[in-house]
Amino acid sequence: MGHHDHMFKVLIIGDATVGKTSLVQRYANDSFNKHYKSTVGVDFALKVVQWSESETVRLQLWDIAGQERFTSMTRLYYKEASACVIMFDVTSIGTFTSCQKWKYDLDSKLKLPDGSPVPCLLLANKCDLYPWAVTREEIDRFSKENGFTGWVETSVKENKNVNESMRVLIEKMMMMLLTSSGDTDITLSGRGDYINLHQAAAVPNWGCC
Repeated sequence: MGHHDHMFKVLIIGDATVGKTSLVQRYANDSFNKHYKSTVGVDFALKVVQWSESETVRLQLWDIAGQERFTSMTRLYYKEASACVIMFDVTSIGTFTSCQKWKYDLDSKLKLPDGSPVPCLLLANKCDLYPWAVTREEIDRFSKENGFTGWVETSVKENKNVNESMRVLIEKMMMMLLTSSGDTDITLSGRGDYINLHQAAAVPNWGCC
């Protein structure tokens, strides 16, 4: 069996200051710096993941600036993306309610070839901070009502669930790739349709990706 190289474009969207650029930096470079300048337009980062012995996944991460939201440019930015992360800050109710607009905007501008929405994970970031402005039950209900693939409690600062949440997305994209190519001989560990990694202890030990 030859080596397969898969390239996926993943969007990182949400209000300004929720931690999008920090997430991309942490995941792509394993670094954290709370003094990023506000992103202008869109920033890119590439993360290469050795998915299996025969498969390499290249993730092209598109960090779209908060102030670019709902402009005519976003359709161009969203083009051909395979998955999306929408982030909010658990201590800011405004960034949480904005996620509905972000999801609506995404779904209205981007569809998979079969017409269904792209997999989209809701990240409840800054989970190390208190008090939370929203309960886990509210996040769970909101995530299900708005068609998210699932939601994950993350702390980019403490590197909690960053690799794990991105791995969940890669798994979704790889499963879609296999389904669309008709290659059903390869089975990935089924994680059910809806994802919630809000307890780090409950996350399988995937090791560093």
